[in-house]
Amino acid sequence: LYIANLGDSRAVLGRAMKATGEVLAIQLSAEHNVCIESVRQELHSLHPEDPQIVVLKHNVWRVKGLIQISRSIGDVYLKKAEFNREPLFAKFRLREPFKKPILSAEPTISMHQLQPHDQFIIFASDGLWEHLTNQEAVDMVQNHPHSGSARRLIKAALQEAAKKREMRYSDLKKIDRGVRRHFHDDITVIVVFLDSNLVSRASSVKSPSISVKGGGINLPHYTLAPYTTQMEVG
Repeated sequence: LYIANLGDSRAVLGRAMKATGEVLAIQLSAEHNVCIESVRQELHSLHPEDPQIVVLKHNVWRVKGLIQISRSIGDVYLKKAEFNREPLFAKFRLREPFKKPILSAEPTISMHQLQPHDQFIIFASDGLWEHLTNQEAVDMVQNHPHSGSARRLIKAALQEAAKKREMRYSDLKKIDRGVRRHFHDDITVIVVFLDSNLVSRASSVKSPSISVKGGGINLPHYTLAPYTTQMEVG
């Protein structure tokens, strides 16, 4: 399984443990959010001339005080100076000019060899992970029927968001979607269930090295190489 990601969406694997019968959560993707110290350090090393490349604003780390992620698809106004202008709203624009891209579009690419005990993978935007841990999400998928798994995870995240605001879930649902953005982030979830029989057969067949574009790497099928991954509710 090859994983390539930008930003702070996350891919989490659920793996059954024979000894205990439990399902272990294994995070497959790396995140590019400046709340992570190593991501801040990476930005500082890429922009040594700019001490304000990452700033703490309202107790949240942000790139140039604007955005929490250091890599993304889009956000071109922080990659090309000619887009840092009207009609973009002033509150999103940088006041000072810049010569090189502030954000990167280079993905993190990794490879995971699937095992017969790997049960499913949860792909979700950060709106889910703000309210549920990897293990909580995996347990919820494991302990309920497959059908409706994504919807169930979203509901659980919204219930947690309501609880943090000391309000009922039913009241949160009544709020207009345009206003609800102040209560929780957008949430997208996909759950992919794996066929253990197919995984078992595939794992017994040797395959050649595969060249991964964008990462500039060749990965043998048996290695794990962590190089520096639907449903929507508005």
